Amino acid sequence: MDALAKLLDLSREEKIERGLLYTPAEIAQQPATWESTFSIFQEHRTRLAEFLGDAGFGDPVCPKPVVFLVGAGTSDYVGRSLVHLLRRLWKCEVIAIPSTSLLTHGEEWLIPGQRYVWISFSRSGDSPEGVSVLEKALVSHPDIHHIVVSCNAEGRMIRCTAGKRQAFAVALDDAVNDRALAMTSSFSNMVVFGQCMAHVHNFTQYEAILSQLVEAGKTFLPHAADAAAALAAEPFERVCFIGSGALEGVAVESGLKVLELTAGRILTMAESAMGLRHGPMAALDKTTLLVAFLSSDEKVARYERDLLQELKRKRLVKTQIAVGGHSGPPLDGFAERHLSPDIRTAVPDDCRPPVDVLFGQLLGLFFSLRCNLRPDRPSPDGVISRVVQNVRIYA
Repeated sequence: MDALAKLLDLSREEKIERGLLYTPAEIAQQPATWESTFSIFQEHRTRLAEFLGDAGFGDPVCPKPVVFLVGAGTSDYVGRSLVHLLRRLWKCEVIAIPSTSLLTHGEEWLIPGQRYVWISFSRSGDSPEGVSVLEKALVSHPDIHHIVVSCNAEGRMIRCTAGKRQAFAVALDDAVNDRALAMTSSFSNMVVFGQCMAHVHNFTQYEAILSQLVEAGKTFLPHAADAAAALAAEPFERVCFIGSGALEGVAVESGLKVLELTAGRILTMAESAMGLRHGPMAALDKTTLLVAFLSSDEKVARYERDLLQELKRKRLVKTQIAVGGHSGPPLDGFAERHLSPDIRTAVPDDCRPPVDVLFGQLLGLFFSLRCNLRPDRPSPDGVISRVVQNVRIYA
């Protein structure tokens, strides 16, 4: 049995005692739930296409709307993982903006006369910043069109958009409304739904991609789990994640997963492959595990391999792990281990986040156990919670 399967095989009593009732299962269920999310998209596809047409994407004369991808924390990283795909397929300006930034500086992001579509992502639909930003925009800027993607059909974000002409809300399956503190299957399923929306006019093309992602996820999970468990047993104190393009969003989300699940005892950082040299490299040392989400685009991968080679030459970190990319690049001397199912080489980088993020989630899980924490509730002093609390909203 692989390391994840062993956790899933524990008795219910032991899972509850060790704080493992939800997190391992929510990580493991992801490939199967992506198919359910695709089915939900198919149910909404026709009406969603019509809504986007009314929002300005069907206007052959005027410029297309600007798209904001809105969320907080992991939900923000959903947007950051989708920017490149949506911009490429919708051929318009797409910007990932945290709801936390829109709350404090919302008007500064808006240009008079410009049309907008805001796509809000939220596991709970009850994040105080997201709810406030959405409710204020519905009143103050009724010309902005909103799409809400949430994992909670009863959340305020879905309820406050009910019956609104300029809003379209979708609730994903309740199974991906993660019960654990850290978002795992909720992240990847909101990304999958976003990828579905990007292919709203050619969803059969995405169906083939999704099939590859599901198969890749199933293949990847056991190998990634064993690698993550072995690495977590080593005396690392920091993890640095790097990625390019859409995979930079995966790097940031992976860093957050390890940070959340270890209550900050394992420090993390995330950077683009090209950005690491510009200062952040100073934080690397022999207690650092470096994880590189490698591009499948050979032009991009050359830059990434150059960086890995430089890090090796400088002997900055003890261990470098390469995730993804082609199955057979010359990585001897660049990384101690390369994790990449062959099937994933045919999937473009901007569709890879749901699979690649599995490794970051698994590292978080096994580091959490090494820190003697309870992964379902890893914040022993209640510093962070499943849904952010105590945010005072000002008019």
